[in-house]
Amino acid sequence: MRNLIITNDLFIENRYRFSKLMAAKHLVILGSAEKMPRNGDQFFPYRQQSDFFYLTGIQNEKSSLLMFPDCPNPAFREVLFIEDYDEQKAIWEGHQLHNEEAIEISGIKQIMPASQFEMVLKETMNYVSGVYLNNNEYIKFSSEIADNQSLLIRLIKQKYPLHTFQRAAPLLEQLRTIKSKQEIELIQTACDITGKAFERLLKFPITGKHEFEIQAEIEHEFTINRANGHGYYPIIAGGENACVLHYTANNKGLQDGDLLLLDFGAEYANYSADLSRTIPVNGKFTPRQKQCYEAVLRVFKKAKLLYKPGITIDQINKEVWKYMELEMINLGLLTAENIAKQNPDKPLYRQYLMHGVAHHIGLDVHDVGSKFEPLKAGMILTCEPGIYIREEKIGIRIENDILITEAEPIDLMEHIPVEVDEIEKIMQHC
Repeated sequence: MRNLIITNDLFIENRYRFSKLMAAKHLVILGSAEKMPRNGDQFFPYRQQSDFFYLTGIQNEKSSLLMFPDCPNPAFREVLFIEDYDEQKAIWEGHQLHNEEAIEISGIKQIMPASQFEMVLKETMNYVSGVYLNNNEYIKFSSEIADNQSLLIRLIKQKYPLHTFQRAAPLLEQLRTIKSKQEIELIQTACDITGKAFERLLKFPITGKHEFEIQAEIEHEFTINRANGHGYYPIIAGGENACVLHYTANNKGLQDGDLLLLDFGAEYANYSADLSRTIPVNGKFTPRQKQCYEAVLRVFKKAKLLYKPGITIDQINKEVWKYMELEMINLGLLTAENIAKQNPDKPLYRQYLMHGVAHHIGLDVHDVGSKFEPLKAGMILTCEPGIYIREEKIGIRIENDILITEAEPIDLMEHIPVEVDEIEKIMQHC
């Protein structure tokens, strides 16, 4: 395993907390992620479904979890099903997960082959009052591809149409938004690796290179520091590309005098970091670039102070948009007179800042959590104000990951260079 060992008390505690949210005489069934075909006889690298990993720690396909705390048969109160051993698969693909390993990773004592899932399900369904099933309910995401979770839901509902079904996602969201001590340490590791990659770039001669070469430097640093890879596909955007919010082509040349917007984060043990920085390709900001950068940096520093229990992401967004509106006036992009006459449903600042400035982060880079739910200690969110001036080929975003505490917020990326002088000093002496 690339990452260092995660002790199974994390997953034992996660299952315990989930069971305390379950209604009496209910069971929950979760399935692992499927392997995604790439082309020919190839699959994309496997990545476990986040909720399944959260409750089990298991990284293998063709696995299932059944939890039924009130089951009259004690053997079926917590069962992990893993892929049946296949000698030919072991010869061609290597090591397969054994029962003892599954117990050590997950802390689940009852391990059974996947071929026995139907038998155990049939027995346990006789005793339940209801069943929790899980699906991806992230509000901004939809897929035309039926994943393993949706196929499992369809199968169980067809076989047991007279049972009552409930959503597991709200319970998992309630748990996953609050990070445990071990989770915070894992995310901090992901942040640290991300910071190492950024500092590597600051020492790398960028002028004349291509965006994909910058991406390669990031991936090199990720790999030698035990990261799984990217937590999301990186944005390496030079010049006018920086004004495309989700630019991921990463194939253009980098020109002297342009800015380079970087949005990337390492994934370590399935936990993701999320960093954004904007640097001058030639190592020196022009006066106008510096003026715009420092405007965003001022807002970034003010915005971080908002990250306290009780406030919502929606409220943070609204406050930060006001901060940026004032900076846009100072930059000559807007006037107070025009703002006073604007359509409140189409505010003028949206010409230069089109996105929100905070989202939860954890097992997914856009982790579960509502923008209307008050923040609580233990949550980790991004802080990412930006400005995008297409006519000047200036796109700037600054982003760190912030831990909410009962006291002051903790910036998990505080150690990563962000000041103009810091960035220029390192780049000029590479």
